[in-house]
Amino acid sequence: MTDRVKIFGKDTWPYTTSAREAYSKEGKDVEYIDVFAGKEEMNAMLKFSNGKRKVPVIVEDDTVTIGFNGGTWGV
Repeated sequence: MTDRVKIFGKDTWPYTTSAREAYSKEGKDVEYIDVFAGKEEMNAMLKFSNGKRKVPVIVEDDTVTIGFNGGTWGV
């Protein structure tokens, strides 16, 4: 298991903020990608989420989780 996690989200979404904070508190190296920063960022997220447009999308090792705290939607 790695200490690095990738989180795709949007700055204004509270679950994105909560996920980033929670993983940081666990000591994880969090790479945050704002899906509204550009087309490349959105397309990268959509590859991990199988086209689902729900955030946050959390990528840790080979596990992809869609959603945080308020429930997960799975891939």
